[in-house]
Order: sequence, then C-alpha cells, then structure tokens
Amino acid sequence: MPTPKPLTIVVAINPSASFGKSRGVGPEVVARLRAAGHLVTSLQEPNFARLIEVAALAVAQRPDALVVVGGDGMVSLGVNLLATTTVPLGIVPSGTGNDMARGLGIPVGDTRAAIDALLESLARPSRAIDAGRIRHTDDAGRDQLTWFACVLSAGFDAIVNERANSLRHPKGKNRYLVALAIELAKLRPITYRLVLDGVETVTDAALIAVGNNQSIGGGMRVTPDAVVDDGLFDVLVVTPLSRFAFLRVFPKVFAGTHLGHRAVTVHRAKTVRIEADRIAAYADGERVSLLPVDIEIVPGALHVLMPDATVTSVGRT
Repeated sequence: MPTPKPLTIVVAINPSASFGKSRGVGPEVVARLRAAGHLVTSLQEPNFARLIEVAALAVAQRPDALVVVGGDGMVSLGVNLLATTTVPLGIVPSGTGNDMARGLGIPVGDTRAAIDALLESLARPSRAIDAGRIRHTDDAGRDQLTWFACVLSAGFDAIVNERANSLRHPKGKNRYLVALAIELAKLRPITYRLVLDGVETVTDAALIAVGNNQSIGGGMRVTPDAVVDDGLFDVLVVTPLSRFAFLRVFPKVFAGTHLGHRAVTVHRAKTVRIEADRIAAYADGERVSLLPVDIEIVPGALHVLMPDATVTSVGRT
C-alpha cells in the first residue's frame, strides 16, 4: 500500500492558552501531526491581533488545512479566514465554550480523543457546511463583513457579555456570573424590528438568536434543531418574561427543552435583519457590533474536518 502523501497543515494556537491549564494542548497537536508525517507550521503569537495577521499570510499559501487550537474565539478566527475558500478548518477544542466543536461531534474535554478525531478526519474528504455572512457597521461608521458558523445572538445574553467585558473583577467565569446577576435585576423587554426573508415584524423580546449550529455559552442549546448544512438559519425569538419565569426557563436551555415554552418561537429563514436600540450582536462568542445587522446564510461556504464526514446532516432527525 502506498504511503499517504504528507499534508501541509497550519496550526494556530490561542495566545491566551500560554499560561492556563490548556497550555500544553497546542504543542501536543503539533507533535502528533508531525509524528503522523504531516508538514506542520505552528503559529504561536503574543496576541490575538498578531495571530490573525500571521494566520492570514499562512492561509494565503493555500495549505491543506488550518487547525485552530482553543475555544470559539479561535473558531471565529478560522471561519473568517477560510469562508468561501476550499481550505478546510480543523478544530481541537481547549477553550471555555467549545460550542462549534460540540455541534460538529468533535470530542470536548478530552484532548487525546480530539486529536485522534482530527487525524482520522485528515484521511477523509472535508465536509462543506453553511456559514453566516453578517453585514454591519463598526463604531467608526465603516461597513464591515463578518462570518460566523455557530450562533449569532442579540439580546439578554449579549447584554450580559457587554457587562462582563466592562468589569475588571472578578476573573474567569465568575465575572460572567456577576454580570448575569447585575443584568437579571434590570431585565426588561427589548423592542426589535425583525425581517425574515423580507417579511417584517416589530416585536418585544428578551432574546433573539440566529443559529446555524446549536449552542452558545458552553452547551446552552438555544437552537437545538439547527443543522449546519440545510441552507437555513433557525431564528429563536423569546418574548418578554418575568425574572421568575426566566429563571424557570433558563435551565431548560441546556437540554434544549425550552422550545415547548409559550414564550419561545423558532422561525427558519435564509436572510435576517435585526434592529434594536443600543443592543450589540455577538457571533461565535465574539462581539460583532451594535445593531442593526443583516445576515444571510451562504450554503457550503465553509469546509470543515470532522468525525464521520459522510453523514448528510448534523443535528436534525
């Protein structure tokens, strides 16, 4: 049997992982890929901005794959570099949320299993999935284009993210919990103008999420029936709830059983416009901009390396 041709692989490692418990994951990925005979370029930069610059140059050389090591922020980096190209994205999850990896069936919380899955997927054709293209305006008024592969959210969770980002203390997950407590005390309806495939509605809601994949926030399955290759977004709308009702519904999101609640509606659409005053949109865990945003699904825009790439769809049965 002929020896498989070595692949040229770029591995981008999250700079913030240099000192945390996941600091050894990136070097382990590189070592395992090289041991398998692949030609590996390892990108370890001092900050995220520099990593984006260096990774963009590496991707311009059209490697056989870009592998990101980290959480959903690293996935966002990869998606924005690779959307509409044929260079596939590999993921070794070692972040906090890891929602994109979870939705693609990549092992989470087990580095060895995740690398094993990556090595196996390199021996198969990559899988083309949909990606979301966001048109928005930055703080300087310039038109921007951002891609996402998992979920865009604009509502209570985005408000909590904004609050958490403004806090200096505490650190880590506790900062998010403090922000959650602060914003829950101020929970109020948001008036949205929502346009789905050209049909406009004005509604009060606590949250709107646009899902290409299923979860946010480390396993909160906001759009549990979303499929990454069906050419449609699942658009979740949660109408206003009291604090007590919100606290009752919130735990159900982790199991994806909240869809039966009377305040929850899911629409399917190819194009989405969301407008609201002073509300930010977050996509794949990263801040995009203040609303409004215009979003469209681009079928097959992203190639990914994932377990069992012969499956025709992920998530919906």
